[in-house]
This record gives sequence, structure tokens and C-alpha cells, in this order.
Amino acid sequence: MITRTLGQSGLQVSALGLGCMGLSHGYGKAVEQQDGIALIREAVDLGVTFFDTAQVYGPFTNEELVGKALAPVRGDVVIATKFGFDFAGATSTGLDSRPATIAASVEESLRRLGVDSIDLLYQHRVDPDVPIEDVAGAVRDLIAAGKVKHFGLSEAGVDTIRRAHAVQPVTALQSEYSLFWREPEDRIMPVLAELGIGFVPFSPLGKGYLTGAIDATTSFGEGDVRNRLPRFTEEARAANHALVDGVSAVAERNGATPGQVALAWLLAQRPWIAPIPGTTKPGRLRENTAAAAVELGDTELKELTEASARIAVVSDRYPEAMQKWIDR
Repeated sequence: MITRTLGQSGLQVSALGLGCMGLSHGYGKAVEQQDGIALIREAVDLGVTFFDTAQVYGPFTNEELVGKALAPVRGDVVIATKFGFDFAGATSTGLDSRPATIAASVEESLRRLGVDSIDLLYQHRVDPDVPIEDVAGAVRDLIAAGKVKHFGLSEAGVDTIRRAHAVQPVTALQSEYSLFWREPEDRIMPVLAELGIGFVPFSPLGKGYLTGAIDATTSFGEGDVRNRLPRFTEEARAANHALVDGVSAVAERNGATPGQVALAWLLAQRPWIAPIPGTTKPGRLRENTAAAAVELGDTELKELTEASARIAVVSDRYPEAMQKWIDR
């Protein structure tokens, strides 16, 4: 697989990474450990070098799974993880990015991952009670100590990005971005380009919606986060399906799948974008990684962009209780 550099950091990753969350968290029952290890190792065989996890996925079990799976190839891959949620019930926000907590939680992540240093450490959500300068300073100290190599932010707004970057250069921002959610284009992406920060879109397939496998009749299993998301109500899925129809039409003309076209569109937006689609299915993994070889012409890219712009996506990304964690 082709590689990309995240902004001006020098951190090279495969053009498509693997979001590992769904193996342990968010989409129903966790996979059996041996199945998760097999899928991650198949991703390595397919050329994926960029793997994304977090403390909260499980919690904690996903870091352990990723660490075990990648131990034999540790020197050949980039592992990203995240801190920032409150597991001790110590805060009123559900977030905790106090410097002492960051330092302690990184020690635990290092242990669970079985590594000496974390390649890319994100603040999972911006903590309104802790100045971002203090957060960036804490990560700067961890980088100086050799325990972290690169600093990232997730779902951070423009002001937060600038303030953090002034203390410790930010290597990457991870936020949702796809044909299904293009808000970052307006204010976030120009700042990333200005500061030389890479962009790692999560949910690049709209949490599965852009694959064409989900429609108004789809039901989600117990423990699937989509049961709680406004955008995945039956009514919203029916209203938004015109976007999938447009993607499917381009896919058919190119001998590709809708998911591959959606990922190819993302890769074409900027050379410093590295999406991290996730899956629990080996077949879908092979389909996703093959998207790196799908080349869309200028006319098709314009067609997809314009089709997406014409469709007013119905409903919010998150329920109100989760919206509070989005920094603007």
C-alpha cells in the first residue's frame, strides 16, 4: 500500500489505517481475541501500517488486543492511542486531561500495548476544565522522556488546535470526515494546511452507511452505538439514502464498491489525509484496503462532491449527551 506523511511531522503511515475500536467496543459484542488478532495481522499482510486504538475502547481491552496482535511487527507499524476520559468518576464532565492523569494513564497504555513508546498519542476529547496549554505541556514532557513520539488531538476546534500547537507541535487531528459529514472542510482543514498538521478521519464510511449495506430496514444488534445515534433512526436512514445512491452509481461505473469509492474520494481531498476505516470482517478489510488503488477522475470527484453538497443530511451525529464533548 502507498504511504503518506501526516502533515510536516515526518510520521509516515499507510494511506489507509485500521480503526480497531469495533473489535472490542461500540458495535455489539467484542470479537474473540484470536479473531481480532487474526484480522489485525491480515491487515499488516495487506500493507496497513497504521493502527488506531484508545484507552476507552473496552475500556482497556482494545489496547491489549492491539498490543498482542502487533508485537511480532512492532518496528514496522505505527500505533496510535488516546487518553482523556474519566474512569475514576473524579470529574463532572466525564473527561479528565489533568497532567497527572495523563502521565499515569500513559504508563498504563504502554503496559497494555507492550511497547516502550507510543507513536501517536491523542487527547481523545477536549477537556473544558483543563487549559489545552497544560495538556500539550504534559505531552511535551512525555515526548522528552521518550514515552511518546507524536502528539494528536481529536474532535478539537480551531482555537484549541492553534493553542496546543504553540506549546507542542500537533502531528495529527482525528475527527469524523466523509461524504456523510463534511463540516471539517469549512474551518478545520485550512488551519491544518496552514500549520502542517495531518488529518486522520474516523468513520470515513459513515459508520457503515456509505457501504450501501444499511438502509431503513436495517436493525442493529444489542450494544451497537448506532441504536443511540440520531442519524441512524429509521427515518433518517431513509431520508439520507440518496447520498448512497450517488456513491453507488460512481462505484458501478468504476468496477468498485460504494465503500471503496467513498474512501477513494477522501484520499483525493488532501495528500496528508489518512482515513482509518474499521471492521470486524476479513472480507470487508480486504475491500477497504483495496480502495487505496481506486483512482477517481476529476469529473467523478466533482460529481461526488456536488452530490454530497446537494443533500442536507438529516439528524445530528450524536445525541445531546455526547454533543457536549465536541469542541468547536
